[in-house]
Amino acid sequence: MATEPETLDIPLERELLSRVEAAKAGGAAKYHEAIARQNKMFVRDRVEALLDEGSFVEDGLLARTMDEGLAADAIVTGLGTVDGRPVCVIANDPTVKAGAWGRQTIRKYVRMQEEAARSRCPLVYLVDSAGARLDEQFDLFIDRGHAGRIFWNQCRMSGVTPQICILFGPSPAGAAYVPAFCDAVIMVDGNAAAFLGSPRMVKMAIKEEVTAEEMGGARMHCDVSGLGDQLAKDDAHALELARTYLSYLPQSWEHPVPLTDPVEPPEGPRLNEIIPENQVKPFDMREVLTQLFDEGSIFQHKPRFAKELITAFARLDGRPVGIVASQPNFKGGILTADTSDKGAQFVQMCNAYGIPLIFLSDTPGFMVGSVVERGGIIRHGAKYLSAIANCTVPRISVMLRKSYGAAYMAMSGATFDPDAMIALPSTKMAIMGPEAAVNAIWSNRIEAIEDPEEREAFVNARREEYLVNLDIFRAASEFYVDSVIPGDELRRELILRMRHYANKKRETVPRHNAVIRG
Repeated sequence: MATEPETLDIPLERELLSRVEAAKAGGAAKYHEAIARQNKMFVRDRVEALLDEGSFVEDGLLARTMDEGLAADAIVTGLGTVDGRPVCVIANDPTVKAGAWGRQTIRKYVRMQEEAARSRCPLVYLVDSAGARLDEQFDLFIDRGHAGRIFWNQCRMSGVTPQICILFGPSPAGAAYVPAFCDAVIMVDGNAAAFLGSPRMVKMAIKEEVTAEEMGGARMHCDVSGLGDQLAKDDAHALELARTYLSYLPQSWEHPVPLTDPVEPPEGPRLNEIIPENQVKPFDMREVLTQLFDEGSIFQHKPRFAKELITAFARLDGRPVGIVASQPNFKGGILTADTSDKGAQFVQMCNAYGIPLIFLSDTPGFMVGSVVERGGIIRHGAKYLSAIANCTVPRISVMLRKSYGAAYMAMSGATFDPDAMIALPSTKMAIMGPEAAVNAIWSNRIEAIEDPEEREAFVNARREEYLVNLDIFRAASEFYVDSVIPGDELRRELILRMRHYANKKRETVPRHNAVIRG
């Protein structure tokens, strides 16, 4: 005769609840106290703050609960929603083995990556880990399904579903590649760190004395290396930034971008009041953006890195767009190797997820000199130009004031086939600016003039002659540009054109892939 279910279920349920409670508690109290002293949130509080209330469904909660002290094997994985849209989450628990990867950690990691790929939804990595456990390396490093599979999956998922990484703490050695393969990386100031070799290892290998913050801290990566895209003041701020990224990105490359209600820009100065007529006088491009795009919608990507170029998400009449804009207020808006890397990554991200691009140019060209040539500026520039040339989303190029040399192509000039080429009346476009061109053409004559005043007068006259050939109305007369408009009409023109280009058929060159010296 069958036993009544109640007599078995009650003790089993008690055991289940006990195991669940232990798994959700994470590590010992002293480790919770340690993260509290670092102003860190507990992993489950992070997940709760990221996702919509009550939306989290967890996988693998009871992994390794038979092993004492290994609650969920130091990682929380599962499904949830952000603003009602499905996402997958992978979150290290630094209170268990300092968040280090064990054999079940890897399986949970890979399982959630595969789920994100199957369900075509964004994947958010909440990273706070000491790396792989060396005492378990035989069970997590060598086989096809071991740790390297995480990075293989990230590469295969790149451009398919958005991948956002928040670095709350360390991500050393091979684990440092988790943020490197993501679309956007947010680092918490003072706590986040990523490096291939720890300070102890560096001291042993090359005798260098360096701190973790100096070598791989959040500020270094956001300001210098470019690995970090956003510097967050604390955990809560980092999670807010992740939600902002997701608000601009679609569920996958096959989904439409999320639309919102249009919002008019705030009242402010006209563009011709912001942009000086003097071609070399700096101005803050952010003031131009404020007048062109929906109020409160501008969200810079990599705001601290390569500041001479602004890359940002915004909304134009409620539609997400990507902005690539010169910043004359920083180094005159000149382009560098770092600029090229920044621009290439942003253009590729927007193209991958179907976000139209708007280029706003006011640049004197690429940086020159032996230092930048030795630093590979040609290679970096080629990577950026390739990203633009292979871009298939709607793309509008706006020449605000000047665009010289290869920077004309890097700002999606007409030779790089934008859907529209628009200019303001103040625009100048040429191989070189007047100063460099006059020096190149007349150098011998200039050097032969001994009288300083006569030499200055000669140079000024030649510059005026040169500028006549750069007149935007001459370019418009030859139909080199599609439209020359006053600044007051630019927002309206961008809106109307983007409504039309939204129906553009995207076509790519048949091939396996381009080969770029990146």
